[in-house]
Amino acid sequence: MISKKTKQVRPDKDRYYLNIAKAVAQRSPCIRRQFGAIVVKEDVIVSTGYNGPARGSINCNEIGCLKDLMNLPSYTGYDYCPAVHAEENALLNAARYGSSVLGGILYLYGQTPDGNIVEEGKPCDRCKRALINAGIKQVITIKPDKTIVRYNVSDWAKDDADNYMGEINKRKELLK
Repeated sequence: MISKKTKQVRPDKDRYYLNIAKAVAQRSPCIRRQFGAIVVKEDVIVSTGYNGPARGSINCNEIGCLKDLMNLPSYTGYDYCPAVHAEENALLNAARYGSSVLGGILYLYGQTPDGNIVEEGKPCDRCKRALINAGIKQVITIKPDKTIVRYNVSDWAKDDADNYMGEINKRKELLK
């Protein structure tokens, strides 16, 4: 007997990889925001990472968050947070096991620890610089409204240089 064919609903590649990055984010011990990152080259996942303290260190979900104690807003206070960011961990894990990320795409997914709210992945300046130097060509993330966002990493190098030159010029003016 021939069965009726039903149309299979498959996520597009970006949503497929973002869903995998979401699963990676769920490993994060952060009690504020959980981020997961995966690096894909030629349609193959070569590395994953999530935000959390260095290997063997104490996790925030075990003892509390210093940024919460200091009442610091999200996306600030990086000097007080012991976490290695998801993007950094994906790059470090690739290096640890000898996988090249050169020319890869990094998918970044963020959420609240309860998983109820999507947090748009916005790499910090430190992560942007690491992604530039690692040769990642694009970062793809998702907004809370499910809109896909694409960043061309090459644009960040120019932005970084422009910001640096602006700061240099500002300081020179103050010294006059």
